[in-house]
Amino acid sequence: MTTPFPFTAVVGQDDLRLALLLNAVSPAVGGVLVRGEKGTAKSTAVRALSALLPAVAVVPGCRFSCDPASPDPQCPDGPHEAGGGTERAARMVELPVGASEDRLVGALDIERALAEGVKAFEPGLLADAHRGILYVDEVNLLHDHLVDLLLDAAAMGASYVEREGVSVRHAAKFLLVGTMNPEEGELRPQLLDRFGLTVEVAASREPDQRVEVVRRRLAYDDDPAAFAAQWAREEAAVRQRIVAARELLPQVRLGDAALRQIAATCAAFEVDGMRADIVMARTATALAAWAGRTDVLAEDVRQAALLALPHRRRRNPFDAPGLDEDKLDETLEQYSGDDGDDEPDPDGPGGGGQPAPDSGPQGDGGEAARPEAGEGGQPQASGAGEQSAARATEPFRTKALTVPGIGEGAAGRRSRARTEQGRTTGARRPQGTLTKLHLAATVQAAAPHQRARGRSGPGLVVRRDDLRQATREGREGNLVLFVVDASGSMAARQRMSAVKGAVLSLLLDAYQRRDKVGLVTFRGTSAEVALPPTSSVDAAAARLESLPTGGRTPLAAGLLKAHEVLRVERLRDPARRPLVVVVTDGRATGGPEPVLLASRAAGLFAAEGVASVVVDCESGPVRLGLAGQLAGELGGTAVTLDELWADSIAGLVKGIQGRRAA
Repeated sequence: MTTPFPFTAVVGQDDLRLALLLNAVSPAVGGVLVRGEKGTAKSTAVRALSALLPAVAVVPGCRFSCDPASPDPQCPDGPHEAGGGTERAARMVELPVGASEDRLVGALDIERALAEGVKAFEPGLLADAHRGILYVDEVNLLHDHLVDLLLDAAAMGASYVEREGVSVRHAAKFLLVGTMNPEEGELRPQLLDRFGLTVEVAASREPDQRVEVVRRRLAYDDDPAAFAAQWAREEAAVRQRIVAARELLPQVRLGDAALRQIAATCAAFEVDGMRADIVMARTATALAAWAGRTDVLAEDVRQAALLALPHRRRRNPFDAPGLDEDKLDETLEQYSGDDGDDEPDPDGPGGGGQPAPDSGPQGDGGEAARPEAGEGGQPQASGAGEQSAARATEPFRTKALTVPGIGEGAAGRRSRARTEQGRTTGARRPQGTLTKLHLAATVQAAAPHQRARGRSGPGLVVRRDDLRQATREGREGNLVLFVVDASGSMAARQRMSAVKGAVLSLLLDAYQRRDKVGLVTFRGTSAEVALPPTSSVDAAAARLESLPTGGRTPLAAGLLKAHEVLRVERLRDPARRPLVVVVTDGRATGGPEPVLLASRAAGLFAAEGVASVVVDCESGPVRLGLAGQLAGELGGTAVTLDELWADSIAGLVKGIQGRRAA
């Protein structure tokens, strides 16, 4: 067994280590999500924590790690009599990104069901992790339905399995730790909220600290056992402190003053729901126990807020997590009295004495954020020089754009697909490895042959030819490639702001539907890949925000560059189907025969059957209809900026599919 890197030898990362230790003291805190750039010791610290956890006593032979002092009365391997047991080290179970639902929660033991004719439950990783650590590396890449399952189990302390005639409930109390690199895509805000604490980590910029990191890592790599022995005393001290804090935890008193501070802080930062209040209360209690105190102090509440609130303040993927510490201190000071009589000034911030400041000339009414299509039909000349970047209008909820047909790409929420999850639609003979057995279809295929196969006992005689693969239909994520016209004809500031707002809205939709996104821009004499296909939509939003405009309109160059991006991405991820969104007014200028070249480039997409949408940015009383013509050549459909809104043109998706079917 490989010797883990000592937890106490991790250099810096104080918040990360504290968050992990608080969950070791009180798993009810709800786990830790560790966000940070690559190479910041996220995984190292998590794996090192498992060696610090005290040994656990278990019932011999119990697959669900029941405590012999108080065995679970509903344990599937029970009932167990209270009494002596055996001790083993606390486990750290890793959940692979590509794990199946059956592997996570468990499933019917197919082998025993078919061979012996009995129902038997085969435990999953949640059972293995009971009373230990469940670690998910790159949790942002895990399928959403798996994240939901493990977070539900962590919150309830139990796993419930209802499938294939099996109904099982077993205890599943574990320390949940997830790590992620935000550059590879974000978790949805709803899932972020389910993690108790979140820590942002980054590599130190102090040369001395970086030197010490390298020195310790090289020493560990040369001789892990010897390096661990050097830190054995520190490791033992932390292990004893965890045990002492666990014993003290039930005696910690969370007074009314601290509760009031917690409630006031959550209200001041406008976090949704009540989970934040509960997590802060549990975290503050664990902090007091870790410090060896039986009373929760204001300093515990402050530290709990810094760990529990930043990720709950995000409203969309483009908001950076964080907390205004000055505002936090003001709130804690305002509600520091023990008598509970301190009330906020009704005429002060957040009070009812003064109206909110005007948000601007468009701050009145629900139509304020609706993007304007243009500026009186007076676009600048295509030869206009480069202009500074325009700010995007507020994002809005867009119409659902889907890729026609049924794909087989990664799980998501955009287009129909055959997936490992979703509703079962039928059965077929397996092609290659059997991944999901359709039990009823398999039994039905084997049943007529039982007499011929000489069956004499209760078991079913099943042969390989009888096995049937379940076919399921769900939703997949797509590659949404934005091809944005940044030429002079689009450079009217009001129009370009509206265009950026529309693209930002589509990016938000792509984030929610678990798509990969890419960004190609064209202006002047060429096109460039502003962002290669990625799962990080906030990176695309940042590139979009700084996008300058001006120059001629090399439409053909933009389409050809997009076609090249799709060709390369098809080699990397052949199962992910693309959706090309061209944002332009349809003009093509610059170079010899620009219109003809653009038409030929568009024909490449039509010939390959690539799903496409043209967002028509033309404005003014006189319209040339060039974007609609481009859409026809692409084999897609055209929509105006206004038609992107979710409350307009109910037939938009049908129009896309109808054109593709024709």
